[in-house]
Amino acid sequence: MTEAFNLVSSYRKNLEMKLDPMRYEHSLSVSYTCMNLAMCYGYDMEKAELAGLLHDCGKRYSDDIILKKCKKHGIAFTPEEEEAPAVLHANYGAWLAKHKYGVDDPEVLGAILYHTTGRPDMTVLEKIVYIADYIEPRRHKAADLPRIRQLAYKDLDETMYEILKGTLSYLDKKAGKTDPMTVKAFVYYEELHKERSGER
Repeated sequence: MTEAFNLVSSYRKNLEMKLDPMRYEHSLSVSYTCMNLAMCYGYDMEKAELAGLLHDCGKRYSDDIILKKCKKHGIAFTPEEEEAPAVLHANYGAWLAKHKYGVDDPEVLGAILYHTTGRPDMTVLEKIVYIADYIEPRRHKAADLPRIRQLAYKDLDETMYEILKGTLSYLDKKAGKTDPMTVKAFVYYEELHKERSGER
């Protein structure tokens, strides 16, 4: 416990120096929300805290610079991600977590990698980080947040469905670019929703 606390404390100090104040506060808030969700669902709290804390570690540069860094370090990304580079901080963040912060746990790295797009059949930790990023207490712009926050502590899969549905609707209204992985994630969780609600 002491070793894990010391490690997280060192990560916090590093992030506080590298991220802008609002991004740093958001990262702390996501890490605490991840721990809350981990307690609720019987998941490893230390892993959840670490993934939540580092989920935005790659978001210290502009999208253009992050794209250049991904190319420089040979970090894989899709043509669609290059066209909508706002999601690339997740790819870069997973690389940073592994190569700069020494994280070698594939679950933690996967949670960082998929926290912006989601994916079909996510792990418990991936869902926890994705949801915590959306519902953390300092968030306030998304529609229907009080209901989503309550749902998050009842059903992770249904919460994924609701968040993905809302995200796609928002992007459609503002004519924003939608990452294909987000669409695939929505289709997956929509099917789960239909199966469980007897809509099929």
